[in-house]
Amino acid sequence: MKLYWCPRTRASRAVWCLEELGEPYERVLIDIRDPEARKDPGFRAASPMGKVPALEDGDIRLADSAALCLYLADRYAPERLAPLIDEPDRGRFLFWMFFAPGAMEPAMAEKMGGWATSRGSHGWGDFETMLETLESGLAPGPWLLGERFSVADVMVGSTAAFMRMFGILPESAAISGYIDRCLERPAYARAMAMDEG
Repeated sequence: MKLYWCPRTRASRAVWCLEELGEPYERVLIDIRDPEARKDPGFRAASPMGKVPALEDGDIRLADSAALCLYLADRYAPERLAPLIDEPDRGRFLFWMFFAPGAMEPAMAEKMGGWATSRGSHGWGDFETMLETLESGLAPGPWLLGERFSVADVMVGSTAAFMRMFGILPESAAISGYIDRCLERPAYARAMAMDEG
């Protein structure tokens, strides 16, 4: 497997996911701020938008952190990092897999950009609705699927950690404890060391 990545981007999610898997992979640095680097043909074949992360796995090419993490979990760690398709938890898992890009990230942009909220027309609701949903989802704990850690936690946990780093999360014992549990995972620590490295 070949992961096209750039430090301090959403590609850190893919590195965390790959570290959780324990499968061998090669990291290929693509400085997305450099237009020449984004012309790499292998990278462009995997990422039509020229964004990281992107993955090459044999004949399979794909981009986007949520799609990539879902693919990796289903292919290399079914049952361990993703419920199987016919398991009852699969629906809840898919909801949380896409909660980060579909609700958390737009709500974060709304908050940081000072956008007018429109709970009724915005697909993500608004920042407060997103937070209420996350807190409610974490209530059973310790993970989004209860005792079972999954790549949905990679997606949501990395986004929540980013929000805390930028100081836009209100005080919440449930969310703060969840972020701390994510940060304590050895695979997360390895991924962040690579990000800084």
